[in-house]
Amino acid sequence: MEEIRYPAVAGAFYEDDKSKLSSTIDNFIKETKPGKNIGVVSPHAGYVYSGKTAAAAINSLKGAKTFIILGPNHTGIGAQFSVMCKGVWRTPLGEIKIDDDIAFHLEKTGVVDNDSMAHLNEHSIEVQLPFLQKKFKGFSIVPISILNIDYSANLLEKCIELGKRIAEIAKKKDINIVASSDFSHYIALEEAKEKDSKAVENILSLDIKNFFAVLETMDASVCGYAPIAVLMSAAKEMGLNTIEILHESSSGDVLRNYRSVVTYKAIGFR
Repeated sequence: MEEIRYPAVAGAFYEDDKSKLSSTIDNFIKETKPGKNIGVVSPHAGYVYSGKTAAAAINSLKGAKTFIILGPNHTGIGAQFSVMCKGVWRTPLGEIKIDDDIAFHLEKTGVVDNDSMAHLNEHSIEVQLPFLQKKFKGFSIVPISILNIDYSANLLEKCIELGKRIAEIAKKKDINIVASSDFSHYIALEEAKEKDSKAVENILSLDIKNFFAVLETMDASVCGYAPIAVLMSAAKEMGLNTIEILHESSSGDVLRNYRSVVTYKAIGFR
């Protein structure tokens, strides 16, 4: 029997009704521009807060047979680098198959562990899927959850190595890469802008080591910094040197409270 990963945050982060969810995403996407990006950074908050920015990210991607989706592990369950190697992910919009060929290949390299438990209650990958389902048809995914709790040299090396392995796959397979991350958390908007700008500066220049160093020095709260680092490593290996901010927003845009915000960015790589 095929393993099914059921939605963990449907009805909370986004509508659990198929028709309403489809309409919501359509409204977000129609305000954004399609593109030919191969990789993106995309946020993973509730759609009411980050939906416009997520739509800008996902709509900027070219079509692909497989989307490798890297998300931070907020729950703390499972291995540090956890890939779900087989089965399907279900959302209110339908089911998406895992590309078991790529997933098992990555597991055999030793850079990730086959661990579906890490994905059970984690939202960072799940919230990307309905946007992908509305934009593209007939694709599969490789979900990789990363537990990033420090800025150690060991974590940095693992992120760089995983990025290189993904770049190797890209030479033979039709893939896109999504790094799921929000940016600053629960600080004043002006402070968030200052911290975010320093982080983004290193993303745009693909300076992975300084990206880690700056985040640690600033005591930043970019929750998906390891997934972003993996994307940066893959982009460097793949020669993706056109990197740009596609959209920016914050929770303050909705709540009208700019004293404590979460910030969101869509960043494209091609």
